[in-house]
Amino acid sequence: MENTPHPIRAAAVEPTTPHGWQAIVADWSSDRQTFKTPWGKAMMWIFLLSDSFIFGAFLTAYMSVRIATTEAWPNPGEVFALTIAGREIPLILIAIMTFILISSSGTMAIAVHYAYRRERQKTAMLMFVTAALGACFVVMQALEWSKLISEGVRPWANPWGAPQFGSTFFMITGFHGLHVTLGVIYLSIIARRVLKGFYAQRGNYETVEIAGLYWHFVDLVWVFIFALFYLW
Repeated sequence: MENTPHPIRAAAVEPTTPHGWQAIVADWSSDRQTFKTPWGKAMMWIFLLSDSFIFGAFLTAYMSVRIATTEAWPNPGEVFALTIAGREIPLILIAIMTFILISSSGTMAIAVHYAYRRERQKTAMLMFVTAALGACFVVMQALEWSKLISEGVRPWANPWGAPQFGSTFFMITGFHGLHVTLGVIYLSIIARRVLKGFYAQRGNYETVEIAGLYWHFVDLVWVFIFALFYLW
């Protein structure tokens, strides 16, 4: 007589696969990649989304204050002008700062490209170049701040008209400058690890792309600040 497997014993051996909501909960709670997106990249997108709300609130408040104020708003072409060889050139420093920051976005994009080709020396070099450009931007912003402070601009006062100019300017550009400074430190640390072969040993360069997401966000925010604060 043939031995047939006991039905209860056979049922116990068969694995059970969760379905519906149980499958979603099982997937998220097992610390796996959800929707084929790495956790690091997903967390960076969530951070950037929340940060965009903060910058959006600051810029909206700035526009509301500027529209509502009854006093004259300073002319950006005069306030942010530099005297070079006896001639006043409007927005020259801001134009150079913008060019530097936009250029750094290009070097960061190329760094990500080389990272996925596993060329760590070129990746690290371009990331260091990006960080250096970001540091130049911060230094030039410090020069801009020192010039305005020496001319009497304060968060509570402004010699050219509306006192809200100083508070909104220092708040928005300072908050963005903090992001650039942190980005320079962040990129320098990642570039150093790339150069030492840390990500080559892991066989994964996604961290470089995640750093690139942050840097592109910082550059994009500056475009809005430049348009609304310096050109309006």
